[in-house]
Parts: sequence; structure tokens; C-alpha cells
Amino acid sequence: MAKQGFIKTAEEIEILREGGKRLARILSALQGAVKPGVTTRELDKLAEKLMRDDGDEPAFLNYTPEGASHAYPGTLCVSVNDEIVHGIGGNRVLEEGDIIGIDTGVKHKGLFTDSALTVPVGRIDDTAKKLIAATEGALNAGILAARAGNTTGDIGYAIEKYVKEHGFVVVEELGGHGVGYKQHEDPHISNYGDRGQGMRLRPGMVLALEPIVNEGTRYIKLMPDGYTYVTRDHKRSAHFEHTILITDGAPEILTKRQ
Repeated sequence: MAKQGFIKTAEEIEILREGGKRLARILSALQGAVKPGVTTRELDKLAEKLMRDDGDEPAFLNYTPEGASHAYPGTLCVSVNDEIVHGIGGNRVLEEGDIIGIDTGVKHKGLFTDSALTVPVGRIDDTAKKLIAATEGALNAGILAARAGNTTGDIGYAIEKYVKEHGFVVVEELGGHGVGYKQHEDPHISNYGDRGQGMRLRPGMVLALEPIVNEGTRYIKLMPDGYTYVTRDHKRSAHFEHTILITDGAPEILTKRQ
């Protein structure tokens, strides 16, 4: 499969479509498994089992991102309440009223897709519901802006505008990215920005858009495990992500859940 810069070939896009469908099914199964009393490690092990049962590989397991001192030890990033992203599965027991971000990726036939959502644990309060809805809405706003001829700045502008209109803030240090040949590729896609700025989008580009939205301030802190980010004010955070294909018309969501 010949690589053409940021542009995926027709053959590669078909593989990414199938990988995206598989990832969407896995995330739907994980969403159904979230309930009070479940541990984050149990969710991680379920994600790995579902991928391997499909004959695929977990994209996150033993992956060392740029700048990290050691490999990520899990299949699933599980981030609860004030944990923003990249939480590591362990003995933490989910409790009624928690919210949990579940983020993972699949390596299918050598190509990568990436997706995430934030899920309520049982009944949650109204602010948590609004935070989750605003973050998912911001993802949809970003996807609508992801059209050939627009720029990465147009995506960031649309995401931040939506989040601000709903009374929350985006995390500025973290954002979306290209995906496909590797788990993280250029371009970086900030969740804020100016219209017309950044890289221009072209048909055949595959991007992972991922609004990361805080209930309180935007400020974050990296925990000693080297991966988990938390909010500095310990208020909650939510995260949604889809892998999308830029086309000649509306973008195609490769990880769309049924």
C-alpha cells in the first residue's frame, strides 16, 4: 500500500472503514458494560478480548507516544470524573454518579482507527449530563466543519465556539490528530483556533477529532504515572472522539456507532 503523504489510498480507506466498524462495535459493548461495581481493569480486559477475538490488535497496548518515558500499559484509556484522558485501568471501582471516558484504538490489517466517548455510571447529576452532551455536540460541530477546502483551524474554531456557548471550556494542551498508518500522525488538530488557519483539508485525509472539555477551568496536570491528566480544580472532564474521512462532500464517520 503506497503512502501518499496525508492522503490514504482507496485500498487503505476500505481497511480503515472495516477497522472503524469493528472499533465502533467494541465501544458500544464497553458502553453497555459500564455500571456501578465494575472496575476499570475489567473494562480494559474486555476491550482487549473483543479486539483479539476479531483477530485485531489493541492499538494502545504497549504504545509509546512521543515524549513518553515508558509504554502505555493498557488497551483502554479509562478516565473517571476529574481524570481528563489516558487514565490507566486498575482496581478503581465505578460508583453511581461517576462519569467515565473510554478511549481506545484498533489496529486492523496494519492500519489504525481511534474513538472515544464519555459514559454515565448509573444516574448522574444535571451538570454532568450537560457536560457530556456539550462535548458530544462539539464533536459533531467539528465534524461538520471538516470539509475539503476548510482548514484545521476551522475545525478548532467550530469546536471551541460550541463548547463556550454551552458554558464549558476546552483543554488547550490536548487535541485531535491524523491517524491511519500510525496511531498519531500529523496534523495536530487543536480544539480551538481561527477560521482559515492551519492545514488545508483534502479528500482522502483521515483524522481523529476529539473535543476534550472541562466543567471548570481549562488547566490540567499530569499525574506521576506519566499518562493520566487530571483537572487542576478537580472538576469533571468529558471526551468524545471519532475517526473521520475527508471526502469531496460531507465527511464520513468511520467509527460511527449504531
